[in-house]
Amino acid sequence: MDFLEIIKYIDFEPFYLTFKLASLTTVILLIIGIPVAYFIAYSKSKFKSFFEAVIALPLVLPPSVLGFYLLLILSRNGFLGSFWEKYFGHQLAFHFEGILIASVIFSFPFMVHPLVSGFKSIDKSLIEASYTLGKSKLKTLFKVILPNIKPSILSGITLSFAHTVGEFGVVLMVGGSIDGETKVVSIAIYDAVEMLDYTSAHVYSAILFGFSFFILLVVYMFNSSGLGVKR
Repeated sequence: MDFLEIIKYIDFEPFYLTFKLASLTTVILLIIGIPVAYFIAYSKSKFKSFFEAVIALPLVLPPSVLGFYLLLILSRNGFLGSFWEKYFGHQLAFHFEGILIASVIFSFPFMVHPLVSGFKSIDKSLIEASYTLGKSKLKTLFKVILPNIKPSILSGITLSFAHTVGEFGVVLMVGGSIDGETKVVSIAIYDAVEMLDYTSAHVYSAILFGFSFFILLVVYMFNSSGLGVKR
């Protein structure tokens, strides 16, 4: 097949679902991740190690294990799934909202860890100077700290997005393979291989491979250049 024939042959719905899922997951993670990372970086609470362990858990748990327990929670018999079905008319499992929740949980450390590193790298004299000038903690966060950790923020955004794009196990466990609802690109590749449709599998895989390499290259180039870091 030539390029035009391959393009006509490929279903682009999984790509739309994949990038929709990755975009929403990244936005939610950034909103939640900033206060969580701030707490971990600056808190002296004796429970900080416990929170760090909980956040890092998805890094060491097999996706099938995490996916299984999320499936139980998000199904109509689970407390969250039953609540959702009562008020929104359907369970969370095997629906887009379910894989969105699962992706947020599974990609959480990929957002939080770069942010924590960024917060810890800030010169404390900058923060103390801001407080001396009468700035509140919130204003100091948005006016001083966050502008000085742009590379860390970019790393968190990019890694979270890329990890969500490539996720397979958790999405399959929680969402299955439902066209137009939960069938993202990684699932489409699996289905294509199962049906011995290696042409589709090659195209899906090549596009994901190129995309993943590109965004990681952008992150490393950005961080190496030192852009966005104020001194």
